[in-house]
Amino acid sequence: MSTDFLPFALPEIGEEEIAEVVDSLRSGWVTTGPKAKRLEENFVSFLGREGLEAVAVNSATSGLHLALEAVGVGEGDEVILPTYTFTATAEIVRYLGATPVMVDIEPDTYNMAVSAFENAITDKTKAVIPVHFAGYACEMNSILSIAKSHGIKVVEDAAHALPTLYKGQLIGTLDSDVTVFSFYANKTMTTGEGGMLVTSCRDIAARCKVMRLHGISRDAFDRYTSTKPAWSYEVVAPGYKYNMTDIAAAIGIHQLARLRSFHEKRVSMAKHYNKELQGLPLSTPPYPENIADHAWHLYPIKIDAAVINRDKFIEEMSAIGIGCSVHFIPLHLHPYWRDEYALTPEMFPVAQELFENEVTIPLYTKMSEADVDRVVRGVKQVLRYA
Repeated sequence: MSTDFLPFALPEIGEEEIAEVVDSLRSGWVTTGPKAKRLEENFVSFLGREGLEAVAVNSATSGLHLALEAVGVGEGDEVILPTYTFTATAEIVRYLGATPVMVDIEPDTYNMAVSAFENAITDKTKAVIPVHFAGYACEMNSILSIAKSHGIKVVEDAAHALPTLYKGQLIGTLDSDVTVFSFYANKTMTTGEGGMLVTSCRDIAARCKVMRLHGISRDAFDRYTSTKPAWSYEVVAPGYKYNMTDIAAAIGIHQLARLRSFHEKRVSMAKHYNKELQGLPLSTPPYPENIADHAWHLYPIKIDAAVINRDKFIEEMSAIGIGCSVHFIPLHLHPYWRDEYALTPEMFPVAQELFENEVTIPLYTKMSEADVDRVVRGVKQVLRYA
């Protein structure tokens, strides 16, 4: 058994990505340019739905901010989202002066409870942000139906959900207003930092493209590649600095090309974990009827607290050289959200119970079969000693 520390996550970067980055450096295009545009085009092709537009951004957080701004969220509005998510999902609501309304999750999916979403709607509700936790699709038909009946905008937080299927359709191709993906270092594909916003609404896409670069009416790329004098531009809104660089896009072009093979490996690893962890004092993650419809960005298990405390389990795994994490510390437990909105654990019983017992074990494509088996042995060892 290896004595080297096995980290919780590592990206898998190949020679193609490295060569493409070198080519970008040599070309002189190191900021937003032809490769960012190429990644956008390739991403739309990957999703395979006509009429989609993709907007490359420097993070999924940026993409979510742009999306909410583009659909009209502003001062005095409310945006409904699950408490069981990373703080980015809520903080972008505050950027716009709106109020995030946190709701509980379903025990059988760990995604936002549809009934909780419906019950939280008021005359101030402007949007909802379903979060596809770990790569398992939310119950989107119900969410979209409820949202449409109330005139509520739907912005999907798909940071975990590439490539996730919902009833045979890729997340990103549903009838929501905007979907935002993450390309952070530990995601199913990476650009280091970065993300992609997709929408079928031309007006939303146009607004996001303007707002991602200072509210300027023309991309710098268009101005700088023009063969005629094109120095003039207009600032039409107080925008942001959210564009993706060509260096990042160069990585993403080849990561996207490998995404199918990455996904096949993640599914295979999840199946192995599901099989080998049966019969232990833990719960394996929920997944849809077709396990391959899950993106398997994360593999969250629930430890039986009667056997071992969650924190102790993580400490023991670390002691034998295996990194684990927790996804997530729910928003209602963080000081800012808790105090600002008077949130208590009793308001979110399902999320609270999951958090107290959840551990995310390593699952990433750079792991070997021996690494996966080592994690299995480690889990068994820690639980046996407990």
